[in-house]
Amino acid sequence: MCECVFIMGVNFICSFLIGARYPSPPFLSEDEALRVLEGRKKYVDAVVVTGGEPTIHEHLPLFLEKLKRKGFAVKLDTNGFRPDALKACLPWLDYVALDVKTSPEKYRLLGAPDPSPLIESTRTLKECSVDYEFRTTVVPGLVDAEDIQRIGEVVKGAKRLALQQFVPENAYSAGYKAIKPYDAETIRRFAETLKPYVKTVLCRV
Repeated sequence: MCECVFIMGVNFICSFLIGARYPSPPFLSEDEALRVLEGRKKYVDAVVVTGGEPTIHEHLPLFLEKLKRKGFAVKLDTNGFRPDALKACLPWLDYVALDVKTSPEKYRLLGAPDPSPLIESTRTLKECSVDYEFRTTVVPGLVDAEDIQRIGEVVKGAKRLALQQFVPENAYSAGYKAIKPYDAETIRRFAETLKPYVKTVLCRV
């Protein structure tokens, strides 16, 4: 069984959220979280550290080390914009999921005009021994057909890339809540475009 640890804070603007809604207070301290996880050790053997953006916290590698030393398998979710922090975390990770949110040119729409940290992080994962996936949530307007090919160029040679359906009801902003998601067939066509670039393309629709 897997448990999620949500770490607060972000390092650029993102108006949509995938999967479960963001957690509400009260929040646990690091020591409290470790105690809770250890108390569930009979049922929990893996921990996903997600956010927000976990890598903005300088003590993240130490927290991951503590999880590993307690016997948990550890997965990190990240946007890849702190490549040095990601490298520091790798010795304590079993799996990394890195979000490639759009083409490099469109990252300015998310408040990140310079995508070079993301590019560095994708290279780091492709060259390391830790298992990983890149994932793209296909938000219409943010990820269009022309962006898919550019994303392929960014992750070229990767083990796997997952295309994820956009869930408008989980979006933060009213503008994103009003967007109609792509249908499953369109996402499968996007996956075909990516196949020359990536060993395995997954469709989560």
